[in-house]
Amino acid sequence: MSLLAIDIGGTKFTMALFEGGRMARRGSRATDREGGRAWMTEKIREIGLEWASNTAFSAIGVGFGGPVNFETQQVVLSTHVGGWEGFDLPAFLRDTFSAPVLMDNDANVGALGEGLHGAGAAHRPLFYMTLSTGIGGGILTNGGVLRGADSYAGEIGHLNIDPAGPECLCGSNGCFERMCCGLWLERDNGRPAHELLTDPAFVERYVVNLARGLKAAIMLLNPSRLVIGGGFSKAGDALFVPLRAELRRQITSWSRARIDVVPAALGDDSVLWGAYELALQAQGESA
Repeated sequence: MSLLAIDIGGTKFTMALFEGGRMARRGSRATDREGGRAWMTEKIREIGLEWASNTAFSAIGVGFGGPVNFETQQVVLSTHVGGWEGFDLPAFLRDTFSAPVLMDNDANVGALGEGLHGAGAAHRPLFYMTLSTGIGGGILTNGGVLRGADSYAGEIGHLNIDPAGPECLCGSNGCFERMCCGLWLERDNGRPAHELLTDPAFVERYVVNLARGLKAAIMLLNPSRLVIGGGFSKAGDALFVPLRAELRRQITSWSRARIDVVPAALGDDSVLWGAYELALQAQGESA
């Protein structure tokens, strides 16, 4: 049984082949933003057909870096790479690889991956936040992923952290994503996020806004654990120790909600493991 997992992000896409419950192959490519969706789908087709020459895929799971209507299985849009709006990605994959497909936004899929295979195991409710090119959130309960009435639950990236702040790509001002994601940190500071996070003085300032966004999740959901995935999770104690301290300062004094904030245990593969779970579900539904 071979299952294909796909993680489509703002700066790269990654694919993995799962066989017998283990990751047998993995490949990643940096995104050609000018090439847009057409370039990425062609690369996915090339890599997938190469892998499928040895073994056919039983099912495919996809984590997409942008809003997804889970009920209709349609990409809504991507604010980082053009050409996705209205594109039927599951149909493209079904037609290309002759396998059933199930897709969700990457934060929901990351929550599945970490909740079933990583740092969120045995923690419900779990809040997973991807902190990378952009910011997204996924909520995992004992009943599965909480998607909301229209598949928009967990969109923490567009809470207003500073209503008087700079304009976000979404058109609002001072959004959590605009204040804290990798794309804007580099544009505002002239250095990539992984370099900025090695500077204690920068981190001390940065965690103030980061904690403001996470406080909203803690106060609203009271999660058993909050897992941060994406590239920022690799910063380790340099980020997480001051972040926990700042959260303790900001959390309402009477609240006894736990402040259990940890990096993703699966590293860059949180979404791939979640996509594997989606592929298993797609396979079951097609049986």
